[in-house]
Amino acid sequence: MNKLDVLAKINPQMKAVLAKEDELAGDANDTSVGFEQMRENYVAGRAFWAEGGPVMAEKRDFAVAGPHGAIPVRFYYPTQEALRGCSAGSPETPGIVYVHGGGFVLGNLDTHDRFCRILAEKTGAVLVAVDYRLSPEAKFPSAVEEVAAVARYLHDIDGERLAFAGDSGGAHLDLAATLYLREECGGADWVKCLMLYYGWFGLKDSASMRLLGGPWDGLTEEDWLYYRTMYASDVAELEASPYANLFLNDLTRDMPACYVAAAGLDPLRDDSAALAAILEEHGIPCRYEVFEGVIHAFLHYTKMLDEANDALEHGATFYRQQLGW
Repeated sequence: MNKLDVLAKINPQMKAVLAKEDELAGDANDTSVGFEQMRENYVAGRAFWAEGGPVMAEKRDFAVAGPHGAIPVRFYYPTQEALRGCSAGSPETPGIVYVHGGGFVLGNLDTHDRFCRILAEKTGAVLVAVDYRLSPEAKFPSAVEEVAAVARYLHDIDGERLAFAGDSGGAHLDLAATLYLREECGGADWVKCLMLYYGWFGLKDSASMRLLGGPWDGLTEEDWLYYRTMYASDVAELEASPYANLFLNDLTRDMPACYVAAAGLDPLRDDSAALAAILEEHGIPCRYEVFEGVIHAFLHYTKMLDEANDALEHGATFYRQQLGW
């Protein structure tokens, strides 16, 4: 009730993307089919969007020891120089930890492979994607702890210039893991930059949540409750924990520079707006950008959508500026 007519407001490229989505595998946004079928649909549908794009000098799959067992990761080396630098243990090539979205329930290393390669190419950094354990099999705060564990592992071998990047639930985990490292693990001053694409950061209600969200993005109120129920043993736990409701933290100090990107027609848009307003008010380096005419998860559609490519380009530019890279 009282929703905006999003499908009348999306831009022509976004309309073409949704038409293509209808041709692909079953609807991964339909929470009524259960998480196992959703995962099958999501993997099948994302396979098309992950095709093509930049070719890496090398990709390596590896595993990092974590608090709940081995954590699969994928290293992306965009150039031979990056590959040689990492092999030699040099801290001169900075690293980016990429955390995928999917509502904490969906996604893996392959579903986000294309824009990991794009971001690695545009930044020139070694990018490490994290295949954290999904919910409901793994419950909060498992994913936060695993993302933090991968970052700590890389910090031990890669010096003082790490960054996080991620989309949707991955953006949430980027910020959550940074705060967890800061408060629980002795500090996170070596995390120099966050690239946060259309994340949820803790708002329970907002204008964008009231006005937006539907079957086109799988973020109706019922869908959003489903994801939170999958993620946590008790939804109330998410509202009370500083590593889920991230606005419970002091975001005015000891924060890395942040590129914050939002989709103009996303029910989570106001989470990004609130985060950016706090950072800007307190002098933390931040670029906040709203991409109009597109919906949640638009970053997947670099094959057809200018805004997806622009968002990755702008995030990479911000990152390079902050690291002097």
